[in-house]
Amino acid sequence: MTLKRRSNSGDQFAWICRHPVHLGRPKQTSVRHNSIFRRSKVSLRKWIHFMYRFCQGLRLRQIDMMADEIAVSSATLSKMAKKLRDVCVTAVERMRRRTGQLIGGRREFVVIDESHFRHKRKYGRGRMTGGWKRKQWVFGMLGVQHDQGRRKPILRLVEKRSRRHLVPLIARHVRLGSSIISDEWRAYRILPDLGYNHHTVNHSRWYVEPHTGAHTQHIERAWRSYKEQVHTYF
Repeated sequence: MTLKRRSNSGDQFAWICRHPVHLGRPKQTSVRHNSIFRRSKVSLRKWIHFMYRFCQGLRLRQIDMMADEIAVSSATLSKMAKKLRDVCVTAVERMRRRTGQLIGGRREFVVIDESHFRHKRKYGRGRMTGGWKRKQWVFGMLGVQHDQGRRKPILRLVEKRSRRHLVPLIARHVRLGSSIISDEWRAYRILPDLGYNHHTVNHSRWYVEPHTGAHTQHIERAWRSYKEQVHTYF
């Protein structure tokens, strides 16, 4: 099939097949075929505009996007956002299967911490989506490279911040022998026995441990950024 401009197509282009099997009547297929845009009535130009704002991390306030004429209703914008979130989830799952999402090693230390996320439903109605609860613990593992300062985050929803919930995630995603920095939460006391170089900081006394220089400020700053980007309303 070849891509041809078509005046009778809302997208201005279509896939055309002129194989003899069609008996002289070319077969036309939409450019949306087998894509996330297949059943959407929103123009591709508006989709690209929406995707740009989504990928840039700009605030997706529906009232602003309706003013920009990306869509005419809140329901349409919610469906568009859900489709893009589904694409992101699928991509992350593929990456997890391919790479295992491992962090740490000789050139990278890992900072771990838990944080409490609080959300409320829009107008107090409807169901929470994506596995979220009204109050949810999130466990974060942040790989920080020594020389470049690059950061690779791994975030996981957990029911509780107990050893039974946290330590298996560390064992799955942090390479053995890695240096791990955390606070003095008792769930982490087993890490040296598992083969990790564990450094702690007592936050009730100081922000930076004076003897080792260990601190968790990398992930503390990251939490603020993550919470600003997560939508408060679902």
